[in-house]
Amino acid sequence: MTARHLFCFGLGYTALALGRRLAAGGWAVGGTCRTDRKATALREAGFALASFDRDHRLQRGALDGVTHLLVSIPPDAAGDPVLSTHRDDIAALSGLSWVGYLSTTGVYGDRGGGWVDETSALLPSGERGRRRVAAERGWLDLWQSGGVPVHIFRLAGIYGPGRSAFDALRSGTAKRIDKPGHVFSRIHVADLTDVLIASISKPRPGAVYNVCDNDPSRPEAVVAHAAALLGIDPPPLVPLEAARLSPMARSFYDDNKRVSNALIKKELGVSLCYPDYRSGLAAILVEEACRNGRGWASSPDERAPTSGETAK
Repeated sequence: MTARHLFCFGLGYTALALGRRLAAGGWAVGGTCRTDRKATALREAGFALASFDRDHRLQRGALDGVTHLLVSIPPDAAGDPVLSTHRDDIAALSGLSWVGYLSTTGVYGDRGGGWVDETSALLPSGERGRRRVAAERGWLDLWQSGGVPVHIFRLAGIYGPGRSAFDALRSGTAKRIDKPGHVFSRIHVADLTDVLIASISKPRPGAVYNVCDNDPSRPEAVVAHAAALLGIDPPPLVPLEAARLSPMARSFYDDNKRVSNALIKKELGVSLCYPDYRSGLAAILVEEACRNGRGWASSPDERAPTSGETAK
């Protein structure tokens, strides 16, 4: 059996969750990391690391033996840095059986609360979304022109252990924005990794998938529910104009839409563990209690692939 080797351009929150699960199943896992402190911890955990950015290509041989590639580095003003520097190297990988590019549902733009699916037109309302559309086209061109097995995943807002409304509430940074009628979708990182594993097990080069839960919801309701679970008062509602959000946070309020996840269920057979934010937040609290010695349960982000989760 051919050794399975995942390389991640950007070993961030999602890629690391995926890498841990695959490594537990016997995969070789490596990737790139920007900070020395994090790199040291990842090496100690057994991940092979390489240095990369737009101005510093991977060292020769860094992609040798790679069978699966995950790209989570966002495009910048000059385009997609991975395509700009390593397009030809990736196209030349003879043993490559799956490439996953992590995009965003922001490519659909604002739909006034209406529904979108993978066949909807791409109408990004901001620069971030326009860059993603261009990057998607570049990766799909690599499939169409060179046969590289590219898969596009349009992600909703990602949350999970260490990255949820609980963390914002505890740090005092949580905000409840008063924007009536506004909703957006989200996805628990464990369900996201399930989707990626399912795609690896059943590749369809050129595929595009929305990755989100079943329940597009008002963001202020999510924060209020998290506060109730913690037994604290939620932060007060504030108008969007007075919230002083970062450009990234503000971009979530520029678009109002509901995203369909029907395709990942129908084609990949995915059954979400956390179909809405209520179940996802409850699971995070259980996991925190276990880690603090108040019980035991396996982390959903560290489950080893089952026999049906081959080739991730």
